[in-house]
Amino acid sequence: MIKVLRDFGSGSRLLLRGFQLVFSSPRRVLVGMLPALLTAVLMIGGIVLLASNINELSAWATGFASDWSEGLRVAVQVAVGVSFVVAALGLSVLLFTAVSLIIGGPFYEYIAEQVEDELGGVPEAEQAGWWRCFVIGIRDAVLLIGLSLLFTIPLFFMGFIPFIGQTVIPVIAVSVNAYLLSIELTGVPFIRRGRSLKDRRRALASRRAVVLGFAVPTYLLCLIPLAALVVIPAAMAGGTVLAHRLLSPQAQPRVS
Repeated sequence: MIKVLRDFGSGSRLLLRGFQLVFSSPRRVLVGMLPALLTAVLMIGGIVLLASNINELSAWATGFASDWSEGLRVAVQVAVGVSFVVAALGLSVLLFTAVSLIIGGPFYEYIAEQVEDELGGVPEAEQAGWWRCFVIGIRDAVLLIGLSLLFTIPLFFMGFIPFIGQTVIPVIAVSVNAYLLSIELTGVPFIRRGRSLKDRRRALASRRAVVLGFAVPTYLLCLIPLAALVVIPAAMAGGTVLAHRLLSPQAQPRVS
């Protein structure tokens, strides 16, 4: 248990290290914020659309309660509406990061390259390029958001369980989505080494406590409105440090 807590703390320091690396250079801050800013505009539009239709969505999802008493029906609709919002927020962080990486592939590759140069560089590193990052980013986003939905849907319904649904389930949901977020945030360093998504998942799974220590605070900070504009660039730098530490001693097979 002590080792797990120590590893979790080490992971949290990676995010702080990411902030230090990014904010030590105004150019890195600007480069990291540009794609995140564009994505934020798109995401805010989606959230406003959801919020403006939440009553209709809740009524549609609780059609089975149409014959119930008014007080009970309203209570169920409110609970369902809250669950919709929580689920949307959980997915929005993953979607925000995925879209930012797809739009800003070269920008984040620049940050990763700069960070790894400070860490000693990557021998024979590949230039990922915007098109390759775009294609891999879309593929990874679909897979990771699909995985998130596999957990989100049952957790959504488990959220109605008294006490457990308001305590244990949110912790599980945050942990799952944060872990998936870490897979996105470490993508560029793996791509530069010609490593596959399977390699990435395997490497991160070998240090789960460290990964969660890095990803959970990142995920929670991204839930704060507009905080992701500065958190994502720092998290990209922190994710690059994490990937560098995991991959430096390893051989580097090509992506098939």
